[in-house]
Amino acid sequence: MRPLAPVAAIFLAGTLVLAAAPARGAVLPDDRADALYHRYDGGGVTIDGPSLLVRKKFAEKYSVSANYYVDMVSSASIDVMTTASPYKEERTQGSFAFDMLQGKTQYSVGYTLSDENDYTANTASFELSQDMFGDLTTLSFGFSQGWDEVRKRGDATFEETVDRRNYRLGLSQIVTPRIMAGFNYEVITDEGFLNNPYRSVRYLDDSSARGYSYQAEVYPGTRTSNSVALNARYYLEYRAAVHGEYRFYTDTWGIDANTLQLGYTHPWRAQWIFEAGYRWYDQSAANFYSDLFPRVNAQNFLGRDKELSTFTSHMFSLGATYELPAFGWERVRRSTVNLFYDRIHYDYADFRDVRTGGAPGTEPLYSFDADVIRLFFSGWF
Repeated sequence: MRPLAPVAAIFLAGTLVLAAAPARGAVLPDDRADALYHRYDGGGVTIDGPSLLVRKKFAEKYSVSANYYVDMVSSASIDVMTTASPYKEERTQGSFAFDMLQGKTQYSVGYTLSDENDYTANTASFELSQDMFGDLTTLSFGFSQGWDEVRKRGDATFEETVDRRNYRLGLSQIVTPRIMAGFNYEVITDEGFLNNPYRSVRYLDDSSARGYSYQAEVYPGTRTSNSVALNARYYLEYRAAVHGEYRFYTDTWGIDANTLQLGYTHPWRAQWIFEAGYRWYDQSAANFYSDLFPRVNAQNFLGRDKELSTFTSHMFSLGATYELPAFGWERVRRSTVNLFYDRIHYDYADFRDVRTGGAPGTEPLYSFDADVIRLFFSGWF
């Protein structure tokens, strides 16, 4: 199963990539190790597994990091239950990054390999960041190149490729001693086999007892997306902070999406940090998406993946970080244990739950809830 399909994988990958990303600005990451357990449970899909991230700097101008994590997937989602059988699989990913600091400029390169039984993804990346104007402004640019191989279980002759490119531009600004603001722009281009070889679309069929039949989905061979994000953080007098971000996304498949995030961070005593947040996401459907096509081969491109439909999600987040007392370990300067929980609700406006029966096109609209847990230990040395 390709790793980009489930919403679950998107949230978990986002968390892990963020943890492994090089720090921006002319400061090398701290020497640090993180051990993480993550779990997603929602919509008939369970994804969980461990992750380990280690960073080490040397000679005051170089830094290396390595990350390894595992996704163990068990799926009985609505897509699987209507056209296939439940399945289990495992995805492993390893990455390596190297940072170099030269004056006010930081250079970062990295490589990631992700592999599962029917999908392999290779990604190489480069990042440059420059501090300016008395270190009040940081400008960054990044580029990633990906080479993916798509396979299909049960069909040894099936083998397709995907070529991916990602361009990133960022600007971070200290506006006042208490206000930080940022701007990020991203362009992603994909070319190759972009759909899922196991996924089908449904169409009206009077010869079928249920009133519809299935055929394989067909996607365009290219996709370009653009996104722009604005964010800000305000530091309060009692060491707390509020932050927010707005992001707009659009692509050549006709999807437009808006994301709004708000968060609050509150330290308590010397050992605790508590966090709370809310995320709202809304998107329109792809121009070749339909829950029910009028006939077989109704158009050149066909898609029924619910992630291409019109839907809205709401995510509520809570988190806590506790600084552990000194254990007397000679090499560990400080350590924390961190627990984060997200509750996500998805509402689909044009994707129907065919498991309930009824006349084609009149079934109830689909919705579900998901829970995400991230528990990790961090140590600085």
